[in-house]
Amino acid sequence: MLQLFEYIGRYFQLMGKVFSRPEKAAIYRRRIIYEMEALGLNSIGLTAIISVFIGAVITLQMCINLDSPFIPQSLIGYATRETMILEFSSTVVALILSGKVGSSIASEIGTMRITEQIDALEIMGVNSASYLILPKIVAAVLFFPFLTILSIGIGVAGGWMIAWATGIMIPDDYIEGLLLDFKPYSIVYSLIKTTVFAYIITSVSAFYGYYAKGNSLEVGAASTRAVVVSSVVIMIFNLILTQILLI
Repeated sequence: MLQLFEYIGRYFQLMGKVFSRPEKAAIYRRRIIYEMEALGLNSIGLTAIISVFIGAVITLQMCINLDSPFIPQSLIGYATRETMILEFSSTVVALILSGKVGSSIASEIGTMRITEQIDALEIMGVNSASYLILPKIVAAVLFFPFLTILSIGIGVAGGWMIAWATGIMIPDDYIEGLLLDFKPYSIVYSLIKTTVFAYIITSVSAFYGYYAKGNSLEVGAASTRAVVVSSVVIMIFNLILTQILLI
């Protein structure tokens, strides 16, 4: 328990260093654009592939398990839309990105730590925490909501594609369900969660990478810990945010 409080304290100390004494704005603009490409654009393919198949599977399973004349098929489209918006495209995609993006951040910064590149930045008078971590946080917070919107759109499109390709339900009924009782606040809720999760993934992963010690094996261990801890924290905040925003 004491070790937990020690980690929490060191985390907040690092975040205080990240958000203090920034370098020149021009340097940050270039690094933010670079990190948007590295963390965001390079994650579009993975997000799209997973989303289209999940949307198709949700629709297929609903069609199989709700095969009743008393249940209108339009509810399948409604359920697919709500599942993608409320949970999958924010929480599950964040968990997937914590593995891809989080491990990349932790290993990158961890390698810089053990090769003394961070020490060299400090010697030159550069705030290494802010220079290395802040652009990643800003890039993820700005770009991950676009991945969420993309995931929602591709997911519901995947549901329609499986309905059309297999004939398991009438595609027009699916579209009718997509338009049924739509609440724009659900999108807002999903984007708020995504923004918080983006901060968690980048900051927690950067924390474990920044304090990595030893050799390359320790960098790998730090990457693993970063993914595990960020995933757990995402699930905790998913529960908290749902309690605050929906209830």
